[in-house]
Amino acid sequence: MVEKLIDRFVGGAAGREERERCGRLSGITGTLLNALLGALKLAAGLLTGSIAVMADAVNNLTDAAASVITFVGFSYAAKKSDDEHPFGHARVEYMTGMVVSGIIVLAGWGIITESYEKIVSPGPVAPSPLAAALLVALILVKAWLYRFNLALSRRIGSASLKATAIDARNDVISSAVVLGALLAAPVSSFPVDGVVGLAVGCFVIYSGLSMVKETAAPLLGQNPDRAVVDAIALLVKEEPGALGYHDLIIHDYGPGHVFATIHIEADSRMDVFDSHRMVDNIEQRAQESLGVLLVGHMDPIDTQDLRVAEMRVVIGDALAEVPGVRGFHDLRLVPGARYTRVIFDVVVSHEDPKATFALAKKAAQQALGSRVREQGPYVAVANLDLDYTPRNGVK
Repeated sequence: MVEKLIDRFVGGAAGREERERCGRLSGITGTLLNALLGALKLAAGLLTGSIAVMADAVNNLTDAAASVITFVGFSYAAKKSDDEHPFGHARVEYMTGMVVSGIIVLAGWGIITESYEKIVSPGPVAPSPLAAALLVALILVKAWLYRFNLALSRRIGSASLKATAIDARNDVISSAVVLGALLAAPVSSFPVDGVVGLAVGCFVIYSGLSMVKETAAPLLGQNPDRAVVDAIALLVKEEPGALGYHDLIIHDYGPGHVFATIHIEADSRMDVFDSHRMVDNIEQRAQESLGVLLVGHMDPIDTQDLRVAEMRVVIGDALAEVPGVRGFHDLRLVPGARYTRVIFDVVVSHEDPKATFALAKKAAQQALGSRVREQGPYVAVANLDLDYTPRNGVK
């Protein structure tokens, strides 16, 4: 039923239009259902005098407000790029998730304060079969809404809709606990109603903070998707003439708006027009197959100088012993009158990069110390380079 409903309203739309339709469908459905659920739960709370039920009703009403924000957010995120926002407006979807998360946290705090008052000054709770049956029906509706938003989030890979789905799942759990408290209140001298309301409030705040963390990550600049990194690496690996890559940096400006830069290694003796064509091919394939606007830079590699091959092994063995070093690249030899410079970039993790780099440079210099040519010794000239992609990928 969920899939059929989505197919009916989203249809065969793709790309930006599909995201907009899914976001609007979630927003409209959520607004209508949560407003109805909130009103019915509020009526049940007034009927029974239960603070836990009324707290749960407030939670649903805030969900309705959040659904309105989701609707507006997805509509704005679908706007095309303009002169002021050349990368588009898709990041508004992440901002929408942040606002929704903030509303949930504030609602949770309101529930906690009301529940505390109920614990300090408990009042009578009078459960009724009508109220209990109403809560059961509402739990089933919320369970459906969870499946509905989860299906939408999976269809377009939306963290914002996933957060909305998780919120609906949390409502199912909290409503079930509230129903249990409502039934237990008349047979217990313990302030079950207030305590359960307090627990629901804490649970709502925890869920909201978890959603803040998840939706804030793309705005802060999180590690790129491992699948995208591997897919780009595979494009380089499959391209004739490409020897490898490094310095892959991916920028996420919102779903469907991904930009990246990469250094592609090629034989230094390769014709410049052929190497340019090779980079163009990789850029074009990334755009067509992945939807990633990739900008490539060609780095020449001397594949015939045996000294370069030797130094690659020497430096590799030395750096392998240094914790935090992720690799090295751009190794080249520059002979001089008194010594030969061995120049390379050291890729290190973000955990104390300066200290790691100092150890790496020292290890490389010690490894080169025993090697002397007629023109003099080898001297390590290392440059610091940070790792901007997840580890253990295709290389």
